[in-house]
Amino acid sequence: MVARSPDDPAVREHALLGGMILGDDDAMLELAAAEVADRRRRGLAGALPGALGALAQAQVMAGRHRDAEAGVAEAMDIARDAGLNGSVRGLGGVLARIAAIEGDEDRCRELTGDASDAFDATVESALSLLDLGLGRYDSALRRLERAWHGPARHSPLLLFAAADQVEAAVRADRPERAAEPLRRFEEWAEATCRPWARAVALRGRALLLDEEEHYGAAVRMHGEGGRPFERARTELLYGEWLRRARRRSDARAPLRSALEIFERLHAAPWAERARSELRATGETGAAVARPVASDQLDRLTPQEAQVVRLAAEGTSNRDIAAQLFLSPRTVEYHLYKAYPKLGVSSRRELSGLESGADPSGGRFALNTADS
Repeated sequence: MVARSPDDPAVREHALLGGMILGDDDAMLELAAAEVADRRRRGLAGALPGALGALAQAQVMAGRHRDAEAGVAEAMDIARDAGLNGSVRGLGGVLARIAAIEGDEDRCRELTGDASDAFDATVESALSLLDLGLGRYDSALRRLERAWHGPARHSPLLLFAAADQVEAAVRADRPERAAEPLRRFEEWAEATCRPWARAVALRGRALLLDEEEHYGAAVRMHGEGGRPFERARTELLYGEWLRRARRRSDARAPLRSALEIFERLHAAPWAERARSELRATGETGAAVARPVASDQLDRLTPQEAQVVRLAAEGTSNRDIAAQLFLSPRTVEYHLYKAYPKLGVSSRRELSGLESGADPSGGRFALNTADS
């Protein structure tokens, strides 16, 4: 057998797939960003949508929804121009998951409504997550069980969704139907050794057994990093458990943390659940008030956000145009439209802006590069 070079595109694509299967989001981000940069550098416009889609998937898992949307918008434009309709549908699945997390039912159904059989895993995982967030547990359970016995049962997306299946079964008062998906997810989490995955497995066991020990261990494991949305879900469930146990003061810390993350992710139904639980503990005031949107980047269109990020790094209009396959005049137009939305009047002021708190716990500047 002839060894393949790491520069072989097939090797890099398999590495990306391996990162996804293993739940190694950091590796996925790094590999996908490098692949996007390489394809831009070589002018491979037709190959760019796939790399941008992989990067967007990793960004969603990292809680970077606006970055993912910007990348998907660019990828969709290129795919449509090239007649790559299959790529457009697949990219829509990334946006559907964001819409599901944010509780945007109309948008989620619009994005999944015309998907072909090849994208069943994307559709079912997104719609079941939407159902779960909106409290439709029976619907979420039926959808995931049907998908697991269908042609897409080997998809990594359905493997990840096994944790959703556990929660849906327990919430629907059918705990006996949670055992198999929990076993499936626990075995995978143990094999991958990813902290976020092991934390989610512990959360599933805590749900099924109704035991605090596993909740506490899950929260501690999440502290090692990875997937902020999953961390917030664990903290929400733990806070709910503590409140039901009449330990209201103990419940407030995980519920506050969950609410903060959900709000950063614009995960409206999940944030409302956390807010309601906090009120039930006796929390009042600003901590449980509905937030006013303040993220500056949220005011931008996806294309404007990409142009602004590159400009903030000091990239010239000509180079931005080359990277994004736009004309320099279009780049100038996007900056002209973006400046008043950001409250600045020139490129020099962009580097001083921050877009707010990173859902993973730190802060990220407007000029943080994604690719």
